[in-house]
Amino acid sequence: MSAITEKACVPCQAGAPRVTEEEMRKLMVQIKEWEIVEIEGIKRLKRVFEFSNFVKALDFTNSVGALAEKEGHHPQLITEWGKVTVSWWTHKIKGLHENDFIMAAKTDSLF
Repeated sequence: MSAITEKACVPCQAGAPRVTEEEMRKLMVQIKEWEIVEIEGIKRLKRVFEFSNFVKALDFTNSVGALAEKEGHHPQLITEWGKVTVSWWTHKIKGLHENDFIMAAKTDSLF
């Protein structure tokens, strides 16, 4: 388990600082299969997880959902036959916070 997965999400409030470009580079090393995408001017972490069927994809979706509820931080989840697309960003700050990287690493650990 990497150091980032051992961290807990902290409640994020409007006005919390987004991660800097330098912080992003350092954190991305720990979640190598994720990409940073920008949608409607908001940076997000995104990864597609592949499965052999819909049932396994749905099970993974439910596991990520349970983790999100436990941590109080919720992703966008798109479940399809054989794949789940997970996107993390912090809605209150319209961008990326350290919590998003923590949750991406924790999502990896469920896979």
